[in-house]
Amino acid sequence: MSAKTPPLLALARAIDALNAALGRICAWIPVFLVFGTTVVVVLRYGFGTGAIALQEAVMYGHALVFMGAAAWALQRGAHVRVDILYQRFSTRTQTIMNMLGTVILLMPMCGFLAWLSWGYVSASWATFEGSSEAGGLPLVYLQKTIILILVFSLLLQAISDLIKGAYRLAGRLAYEDAEVQRG
Repeated sequence: MSAKTPPLLALARAIDALNAALGRICAWIPVFLVFGTTVVVVLRYGFGTGAIALQEAVMYGHALVFMGAAAWALQRGAHVRVDILYQRFSTRTQTIMNMLGTVILLMPMCGFLAWLSWGYVSASWATFEGSSEAGGLPLVYLQKTIILILVFSLLLQAISDLIKGAYRLAGRLAYEDAEVQRG
């Protein structure tokens, strides 16, 4: 590969960096989840009082851990896959399989989720929906937005993976170079 990075490959690397940054931020949320849950339990069973806002914040954090970091997990190859046959394929065949899976399964699933959730999220934003619980957080619309973060970050990662796969198949990107963004 030449010293100047081709524009599409630069785009793929920028997407990888964005999703990695989001994933790394989300990776710290479990620390809050542990402390938040501990406080909720101590308050409830130790002092007989509730902490609805903290309980909801823990729930929102839990959603963000999984949905916010999904694209980063995809980027790093951390999603579960059936490797019975896949591991026996050549790296070229694996690349083709990954690209087909992205186009046939991942992208349509993301489109379906976007279509299904858009009205749900936009209706929540239209009213700045808040918690129905007394003392709850007034940010339900932000929690519902996490669904769209999942969809769009996965779509961006799919685009990045397709670009890198095409460069690999064309012999313009070594298989090891595509893995540089992991970690």
